[in-house]
Amino acid sequence: MIEITAAALAAHPFLHGMSGDHLAVLAGAASDVTFPAGHRLFEDGGVACRFWLIQSGRVTLDLHVPGQGRMRIDTVGMGELVGWSWLFPPFRWAFGAVTASPVEAFEFDARAVRAGCADDSAFGYELTSRLAQVLGRRLQSTRVKLISARIQLPELALT
Repeated sequence: MIEITAAALAAHPFLHGMSGDHLAVLAGAASDVTFPAGHRLFEDGGVACRFWLIQSGRVTLDLHVPGQGRMRIDTVGMGELVGWSWLFPPFRWAFGAVTASPVEAFEFDARAVRAGCADDSAFGYELTSRLAQVLGRRLQSTRVKLISARIQLPELALT
């Protein structure tokens, strides 16, 4: 297994500008992983025990809609985070994720990272702030998709 260094993590856009001490905490919980296209990383409702920073490739975020199957929510790629449910109780995935192409990523052990957040409140704040930015962008993206779907399918409009 290849050891992940703070310097390697510092090059990832999600972690740009993070202190060396905080990067070292993350490096201690990280591994380098690869997945083939079509590999399911997690299912909505499953236990959220890790997260990923994509180095190459794309991941589709989806949601199982009863009676309709899976609905694509978003696609994320190089430089982005996959997974945020690991930080918030009850630690269950809010969506599913499947690789849309071969993916190389840093994978993090969520329990180890949560422990680092509990031990160092500055680290916890820094990481939570970065996750909040991701959540804001994803919420906006989902909002736009829902508005577009409503415009395209007026029979679904609420009265």
